[in-house]
Amino acid sequence: MFEFFKKKEEKSPEIQSDQQVSEESSGFSFSFEKLKSTVANTAKSLVQSVTGNLEDKEEFDEFALDDTEELLIKADIGVNTAAEITDKLREKNSKIKPSEIKAFLKNEFDTILQSAGSEKLNVKDGLNIYLITGVNGAGKTTLIAKLAYQFKNQGKKVLVAAGDTFRAAAEEQLNIWSERAGADIVRKDGIDAAAVAFDAIKKAKEENYDILLIDTAGRLQNKHNLMEELGKMTAVINKLAADCFTESLLVIDANTGQNGLQQAKIFKEAANLTGIALTKLDGSAKGGIIIAIAKELSLPVKLIGVGEKITDIKYFNAQDFTKALFE
Repeated sequence: MFEFFKKKEEKSPEIQSDQQVSEESSGFSFSFEKLKSTVANTAKSLVQSVTGNLEDKEEFDEFALDDTEELLIKADIGVNTAAEITDKLREKNSKIKPSEIKAFLKNEFDTILQSAGSEKLNVKDGLNIYLITGVNGAGKTTLIAKLAYQFKNQGKKVLVAAGDTFRAAAEEQLNIWSERAGADIVRKDGIDAAAVAFDAIKKAKEENYDILLIDTAGRLQNKHNLMEELGKMTAVINKLAADCFTESLLVIDANTGQNGLQQAKIFKEAANLTGIALTKLDGSAKGGIIIAIAKELSLPVKLIGVGEKITDIKYFNAQDFTKALFE
């Protein structure tokens, strides 16, 4: 049966032994050197391609500016954001040289990411409810398993709600991964997703859980149904436990590129998002999409997925991210 699930869109996170976990960080921390390795392909696409094009230039002529804008768009930071950055270069043409482009871009990326809002994942005393959204295949269910494991490893009581009642075998996948992570699960196959959320919240409150992670469907091919379902689930949370509604997180596959911006627009409208979890960042050259999302939607990245192991989910730090891109 496990081979069957490995063939699905999302791969099961690799569970380590207790000894392996103790030898590595079992929390959300992340070494800077590991981060540099993780974003190496994004750095090549987003930084080296742009700066390398300007190495032989003495000043920014219109051709160089046009090339810079095109390269920024290709690096997935979005058309509007690329145009705005290029316009700033155009305005500073007499004050900045092509040799200074790295420092200029680093400052711009830092400013954009940090102005999007707090990157800190909120966790408070008592019950914390996290609504996890995202398109099918983004790594949503895997992210829930990793979060559950990490919170369990911190000594918290964790409950998972199988709210993706639309996709075939979704509940079974989440059930398997929840068991591996050591979390409890509320599963009501085939019923309305809002009803699953209702039962999970009731159980979480009555049995004093610290963490409730609610999975959701991600069928973007029918935007109306998606928004209606997410709206109902959000309403249930607000009605039963508004003070416990800690985060509404959108999971985006780092390889999605500029399509991730459109996903974020739709889900922000449907689920009142508070942040982004960027999965599959390791090996991706398209991590620059978070800059477009931060700039256009004011949504901060809070978590990054950096591998397939159960511990490979880390807190996002904007300053470290941009520093890693430019070193």
